[in-house]
Amino acid sequence: MSIELSVEFFPPQTPEGAEKLRATWTKLATLKPAFFSVTFGAGGSTQDRTFDTVAEIRAAGLPAAPHLSCIGSTRGRVREILQRYRDVGIRRIVALRGDLPSGMAEPGELRHANELVDFIRTETGDWFEIEVAAYPEYHPQSKNPRDDLLNFKRKADAGADSAITQFFYNADAYEHFVAEARGAGVTIPIIPGVMPIASFSKLARFADACGAEIPRWMRRKFESYGDDTASIRAYGLDVVTQLCERLIAAGAPGLHFYTLNQASLTMEIAKRLAL
Repeated sequence: MSIELSVEFFPPQTPEGAEKLRATWTKLATLKPAFFSVTFGAGGSTQDRTFDTVAEIRAAGLPAAPHLSCIGSTRGRVREILQRYRDVGIRRIVALRGDLPSGMAEPGELRHANELVDFIRTETGDWFEIEVAAYPEYHPQSKNPRDDLLNFKRKADAGADSAITQFFYNADAYEHFVAEARGAGVTIPIIPGVMPIASFSKLARFADACGAEIPRWMRRKFESYGDDTASIRAYGLDVVTQLCERLIAAGAPGLHFYTLNQASLTMEIAKRLAL
């Protein structure tokens, strides 16, 4: 089956974490992903660790894409970061508004992701492939669905090359969002974000934090397993594999895996999908 994969990591906090992540991306490299993305903390709080991780992956000859958030920053600071990435040969950026760090009151000079995309294009032309975020179940801070769709369209119109969605488990939400985006004139690829499930309690925390919905049938089933981690893992693999199969059948241009710095679940799902 020919479909483009990409995978996402968060920057490790310790030397041990860095060594573990090194082993993870080495394993995942066998899937030949289109790129490895590395997240960026609120207000750029993990900036150096993000850069170090991206630079190491790039130095290994693999395609890397740092996340770059603009909230709480300045044009000058963003310009410096873009140049650092250009200097080490990075050609793809995941451009996000980001979250304002706790206690920081000033949102900075670039307040929205479309402004960041426009700034990157103005400063660097076509050097970077620019990914942006999309929210099939709507951004938790959006005023209404129409406003959310228009925000997404503004990012595409500003020069984004493609989009990666927040994770979800309702394929209908993705298909509906893509149809709405196309109806609004958005033509860029919209790649579904996929979250493999190793721990239901951890998944529930992530979902609550980002506004993603865990369908009731899934939640009840996971809850029924209690602390049976083997059953949770097995059921999670089945659910996510079936979701990916439906997304591929619906014409998804790729799959973006939120790995949480683990290789095994993503590797198993890719194997089941014969990717």
